[in-house]
Amino acid sequence: MTVELLWWEGCPSHPRAREMLAEALGELGRDPEGWEAVEVTEQAEAAAQEFAGSPTFRVRGRDLFPPEGEGAGLSCRVYKLPDGRISPLPDASELRAALSRALEEDPP
Repeated sequence: MTVELLWWEGCPSHPRAREMLAEALGELGRDPEGWEAVEVTEQAEAAAQEFAGSPTFRVRGRDLFPPEGEGAGLSCRVYKLPDGRISPLPDASELRAALSRALEEDPP
């Protein structure tokens, strides 16, 4: 299992994204520390990683929230919440559900 949090230092939401990812993994019965933080520091790296902005959550290289027409780049990412609002982080329950779906092939 490869769980990653891709982040860029210029985005202030990455510390909370780290907490959210650890909490979601723990709630799913997984190791809350069983993920890798990947700092993206250059535009070329962002393009190579298909980095849709910070924070990006991936499992086995697949974005848990596939971007719609957004280009790769060093920027803060936006997520649409269930109530339609825009947020710098995904809804915690949506993150947990996306992780659960992505991890269902790997038993805890």
